[in-house]
Amino acid sequence: MRKLKTYLLSLFGFFMMLNAGAQEFDCKIQVMSPQVQGTNKQIYRTLQSELYEFINNKKWTNHKFSPEEKIDCNIMITISEEISVDEFKGKIQIQASRPIYNTSYKSVLMNYVDNNFHIRYVEFEPLEYNESGTNTSLVNIIAFYLNIILGFDYDSFGMEGGTPFFEKAETIVNQSQNSIEKGWKAFESLKNRYWLVENLMNDRYSGIRQCMYQYHRLGLDVMSQKAADGRSVIAESMRLLQQVHRDKPGSFLMQLFFDAKSDELVNIFSESFPDEQNRVVQILQEVDPANASKYSKIKEANQPGNNLSSPGGSMPGGGRPGGKF
Repeated sequence: MRKLKTYLLSLFGFFMMLNAGAQEFDCKIQVMSPQVQGTNKQIYRTLQSELYEFINNKKWTNHKFSPEEKIDCNIMITISEEISVDEFKGKIQIQASRPIYNTSYKSVLMNYVDNNFHIRYVEFEPLEYNESGTNTSLVNIIAFYLNIILGFDYDSFGMEGGTPFFEKAETIVNQSQNSIEKGWKAFESLKNRYWLVENLMNDRYSGIRQCMYQYHRLGLDVMSQKAADGRSVIAESMRLLQQVHRDKPGSFLMQLFFDAKSDELVNIFSESFPDEQNRVVQILQEVDPANASKYSKIKEANQPGNNLSSPGGSMPGGGRPGGKF
């Protein structure tokens, strides 16, 4: 009997270990309230702790992620106004990156600040996400951006592989149309949660999603062994962005792409040959004029190599969990 109990405890521990390594995110959470004076700061520490558990310990997909495959992300919440004991306003910054095959380098997928962070939160109230039901404003915002991150990540491993997650984000937007909080409706702004998911699901912007796959899976993931070949694919992927820009300039999704990638593009092509540099800079300055001066630096001088070509940890199979891609 004792042996059986020991065996069952060991088996339980084994499955707990498997489950602990199965979650998708390695997410760091920070909740700050520098402008809010004279209130109970403990509620913000509780919120930070509960969000950490909610994001990192919940299963968000049906796939198993090994530790090295987990998505690195940072969520920084700044509370600027405490409207009541359970209502708060502020902003949320979402950053996410994915590892590059056979290197220690991590490429930024998303770096965005949402200024419409308006939530109701009761301290110690469980954070629960129901895909088909009603959720709190806090859970809706967090679940929305986690699905967007998953979609970007899966798009970077398989052509439009992130669609199921963008569809979930779209469902959250649709469920939030009666919400009094801003950020969910088309008429409120041209750059909010509504328009982000609209762009992602709109075929007119599909070139941006195709670029995500070519840029990462066929470009960056190749550069540790064939730097010139990988860089050439990235250069060609810029033409997809150019086509989208000429059809529909100034899109929200295009802005998000370059918010994440502009510095990386400078580093990649500063080591290229002049003809490729000229072609890429011409495209970049057309599709992302806000960073035109930054792209001019590509042609000014060859910069020291970054660690895209450095050996490091690899992703087994070079794909997403379960061999899906």
